[in-house]
Amino acid sequence: MALQDTPKSELMRIGANGRPYEVEPGTTVAGFVRQRGLDPRFVIVERNGEPVDRAQYEHERLSDGDRLELVRAVAGG
Repeated sequence: MALQDTPKSELMRIGANGRPYEVEPGTTVAGFVRQRGLDPRFVIVERNGEPVDRAQYEHERLSDGDRLELVRAVAGG
């Protein structure tokens, strides 16, 4: 079911980098990162003040009220 097909009452509300978002129940950290147009391999995620192990992004499901911080890793020199 696509986000636009999910009744608004069933969507979860989360925050990411200070902005509110609505996501479908069952959305993983990796899924949310991809929805933002980012590659999970290059994003560091903090959930409710705790770092999320990148190996768990595909398995870690978001919960209503979660607060995320996403930081894109940038290489350079």
